[in-house]
Amino acid sequence: MDISVVIPLLNEEESLNELHNWIAKVMQSNCYSYEILFIDDGSTDTSWEVIEKLSEKDKNVKGIRFQKNYGKSQALNAGFKEVKGNVVITMDADLQDSPDEIPELYNLISKDGFDLISGWKKKRYDSKIRKNIPSKLFNAAARKTSGLKLHDFNCGLKAYKNEVVKNVDVNGEMHRYIPVLAKNAGFNKIGEKVVIHQARKYGVTKFGIDRFINGFLDLITIWFISKFGKRPMHLFGLLGTIMFIIGFLFAFYLGIDKLFIDTAGRLITQRPEFYISLITMVIGTQFFLAGFLGEIVLRTNKDKKRYSISNKINI
Repeated sequence: MDISVVIPLLNEEESLNELHNWIAKVMQSNCYSYEILFIDDGSTDTSWEVIEKLSEKDKNVKGIRFQKNYGKSQALNAGFKEVKGNVVITMDADLQDSPDEIPELYNLISKDGFDLISGWKKKRYDSKIRKNIPSKLFNAAARKTSGLKLHDFNCGLKAYKNEVVKNVDVNGEMHRYIPVLAKNAGFNKIGEKVVIHQARKYGVTKFGIDRFINGFLDLITIWFISKFGKRPMHLFGLLGTIMFIIGFLFAFYLGIDKLFIDTAGRLITQRPEFYISLITMVIGTQFFLAGFLGEIVLRTNKDKKRYSISNKINI
């Protein structure tokens, strides 16, 4: 199979028929073998009924329905497990991503040998205050911490080699950082393509300030995981050892001073060095234990179910 199109969605009943017809037209005009995989992330409208009807008319349509809303990352993770196409393309269901971009994205992966191509919505139609400005700040921070010179990490329109999606684990809110996850997994040929961004035609945006905040928190998480994910003791153990040594040196100084130098008879608890010593030794021990527990968790962690699927179509 040439192409798998993965489309996570939440309450997009109005756009699904138009999106499907548009994708099918592009695929058929280019003679691609393809599948369209819709992942219904707990929609409360009739999105799943629309997907069922589409699957009856088009055998290339497949569907996964979550028991409830788990988030875009979990939807992509479920889709990535099922795809069979040599090239996997992700896009949003709100018609703001153009299926006309598919042939160029496909060629960049299949012919030019890229592992991943990330879309860049250079000209946007979102609210400047709600999305444009936060997006620019977020992307600048992501470039700085990841080393990837991409302009738009959060663009839903991306293309991947099949091997990439089978080797990245997308969870939490990490869908924004799939290029970083791919880089950490050893896929280094990552490019970018300017893509068309269209104004939303139906429904309302799912973007809120909470997603912006979560994005930055996840950025810190992925930075830590890329640096110390496989060796937490190297960070926490080092910090803990340094803090403990500092505390021990203060305690040693207080002991020597009390025995041989101090003639005023002051209580050790009356001296600020005592509290510095106590606090740094306690913090150092906690850091060390955090690293130790991190190593244990890393070695005993098993795959846990992060979402519940209530129904599948053609899978």
